[in-house]
Amino acid sequence: MVNSIDALDRTFGALSDRTRRAILQRLSRGEATVSQLAAPFDMSMPAITKHLNVLERAGLIQRQRDGRMKRCRLRVEGMKPAEDWLAAQTAFMTGNPDRD
Repeated sequence: MVNSIDALDRTFGALSDRTRRAILQRLSRGEATVSQLAAPFDMSMPAITKHLNVLERAGLIQRQRDGRMKRCRLRVEGMKPAEDWLAAQTAFMTGNPDRD
């Protein structure tokens, strides 16, 4: 149970920042290099890297080296802890606690 709570905390923590949500939105259209992800933001590359670290620790993205570049891709399965929690809360609030 502790691991699922930790995963949920990491997921919601990662989603709590608008820059990270924007990065995830961009990755929903396909993989991108770190430079491509950084382009729309007025922040340093170390700041972007910190955001990517949070997303990666939460299991929401995966980074891999491609020569000298790092490519990022969305890990849709990383949203599962949040999806499960939200489904349980929705079921409770709508009076259908047996719904999974």
